[in-house]
Amino acid sequence: MLQFAIQILINSVLLFAVGRLVSGIEVRDGKAAIWGALALGFANGLVRPILTLLTLPITILTLGLFMLVINALMLMLAAAFVDGFEIDDFGSAVIGSIVFAVMNFLAFRILF
Repeated sequence: MLQFAIQILINSVLLFAVGRLVSGIEVRDGKAAIWGALALGFANGLVRPILTLLTLPITILTLGLFMLVINALMLMLAAAFVDGFEIDDFGSAVIGSIVFAVMNFLAFRILF
C-alpha cells in the first residue's frame, strides 16, 4: 500500500512537470495532478490492455510505434475525467506521453 502511494505521488509530480514543460497540456494544481495520476493509472490498468489487444495487428505492422498513439489516448482519457487537467490537442498528448514516459522511466530507475 505504501509503494502504491509513493508511485501515485511520483506520477503526480511528473504529471505536474509535464504540464509545465509541454505547451498544450495544463495541470492547474497539485489536486488535479494527484487525480490525474490516479485516472491515468486506472486507464492504463483497465482500458490500455483491451486497446492494446484490439490494435495488436497495427502495432506489429508499425513495429510498436502505434503504442505512442495508445499512450497519448490514455493521457487524453485521463484528462477527460479530471477537472484542472486539460489537453488541447492530440499532438500535445503524444509529446506529453513521450515526456511523461521518459521522466517516469528515469524517476523509477533512480528511486527503485
